[in-house]
Amino acid sequence: MKLLTFWGCAFLAVFTAQAQQVEFTEFDLDNGLHVILHQDNSAPVVTTGVMYHVGAKDEAPGRTGFAHFFEHLLFEGTENIARGEWFNIVAANGGSNNANTTQDRTYYYETFPSNSLELGLWMESERMLHPVINEIGVETQNEVVKEEKRSRIDNAPYGKIIYATGINKYVFDKHPYANSVIGSMEDLDAAELQEFKDFFKKYYAPNNAVLVVAGDIDVAKTKAMVKNYFGAIPSGEEVARVDIKETPISETITATEYDDNIQIPAKLYVYRTPSMKERDAYILEMISSILTDGKSSRMYKKMVDQDKSALQVLAFTRPQEDYGTYIMGALPLGDTELSTLATAMDEEINKLKNELISEREYQKLQNKFENNFVSSNSSIQGVANSLARYYMLYEDINLINKEIEIYRSITREEIKEAANKYLNKNQRLELDYLPTPESK
Repeated sequence: MKLLTFWGCAFLAVFTAQAQQVEFTEFDLDNGLHVILHQDNSAPVVTTGVMYHVGAKDEAPGRTGFAHFFEHLLFEGTENIARGEWFNIVAANGGSNNANTTQDRTYYYETFPSNSLELGLWMESERMLHPVINEIGVETQNEVVKEEKRSRIDNAPYGKIIYATGINKYVFDKHPYANSVIGSMEDLDAAELQEFKDFFKKYYAPNNAVLVVAGDIDVAKTKAMVKNYFGAIPSGEEVARVDIKETPISETITATEYDDNIQIPAKLYVYRTPSMKERDAYILEMISSILTDGKSSRMYKKMVDQDKSALQVLAFTRPQEDYGTYIMGALPLGDTELSTLATAMDEEINKLKNELISEREYQKLQNKFENNFVSSNSSIQGVANSLARYYMLYEDINLINKEIEIYRSITREEIKEAANKYLNKNQRLELDYLPTPESK
């Protein structure tokens, strides 16, 4: 049986390495735009994506929410795409598109049938070169963003946890990660039109972006089209990157947040962790899986199945370019006190600190991350996103092929060491997340 297990694991490792190998070509235009091309002719689709190195952390004090606002604003239209027509053009050509913003970057993409590759390149070049930023667009998207905030945060159960608006402000004192990605509606209301134009000019230039084209393409022809559509776009001034160091947390932070939309409270522990590029960030991701990934995970088995003290348990990392956060918590079942959940979570942390995980648990963990690796780039959209992200935030595109090697190399001893290094009481926020009292 052990021999079969060995050969099964060996086969999975070889199959994974072969199946996930992503070939790519990269080059720079004279204006500083970095371009990555990935040819995969297995299906007649192509994704064109542009990632800009601007996120919520780049916003000026008193003007939060700009990066996320531009995620919406840059669909308003361009000098050659009439206002309100962006999505119609995409749909009429059998495509789909979207955009998303984090603390560190903003990403726009279209996926079309491959015979519409040139259309995708033209539209993204239009977004970069000819956006129309005017009062009517700003006012329209201001209302869109306000509604998004109401639906996803203000009126959504546990919205402050999901979008970190009730967390980051406690664990970051100096770094702009303290602010939420969606920002302040008051800041957006107070901004003048020229401020939006200045923000675009500063951050949405080719030398602050990476263009990825992935899918059913011919590399030589695509390279020529990229140069044709993007080569003449002028570069912007060099962007000064945020470089703010936080003082280590040395005493427990205690806080209480209230939510009008919940009836069941939550107990949360939040730790500040290192950059997503650090090896420890990968180890902490593995610790999350050990604690709460699936019904066989430690916290689920102990708190949900065995003790029946928790309705739900959670542990996950929020990896970011400068610092990350590690969040773990639980929702009580019935009349269970939050202090009981806290004790149970601390017991699981102490087990990680004092005992190596078993060989069986370690192998199960490795299998999970092998499977995650296989599925992470199973679509052309996923590959395009990964190529852009690894280039911009990790400065190593080939992580798309070799990141699994990092997980494979993590030892049981390192898992124990990371728990001792980061998951300490004097280095965390202890948050009681409660239903709003009726009298409040």
